Amino acid sequence: QVQLVESGGGLVHYGGSLRLSCKLSGTIIGIYTMGWFRQPPGKERDMVATITSDDRTSYAESMKGRFTISRDNVKNMVYLQMDSLKPEDTAVYYCNVHQDWRSKDYWGLGTQVTVSS
Repeated sequence: QVQLVESGGGLVHYGGSLRLSCKLSGTIIGIYTMGWFRQPPGKERDMVATITSDDRTSYAESMKGRFTISRDNVKNMVYLQMDSLKPEDTAVYYCNVHQDWRSKDYWGLGTQVTVSS
């Protein structure tokens, strides 16, 4: 059974940094993309950043230059380094694994990030 567990969220001041981590447990057959999504209060869930099995990264426009995604395939981890945080970054951040060959998604339960002004 596949399980994703996020950690590292919390309260930070404007301009601060946080590093989110996500541990993947279980077996996923084939190649898969890992990523982070976020859902601000009252809004839809949107992509933050993704990283493929060969380390190609993609970022939402507003995160470019501030956030960095990385993965460790040995430890089955994906990370999101968030710098220069703004109040509008406040959201629940979800870890995602996208199984490429059959377009199946797995989700973590999320971790809250709150940025105070």
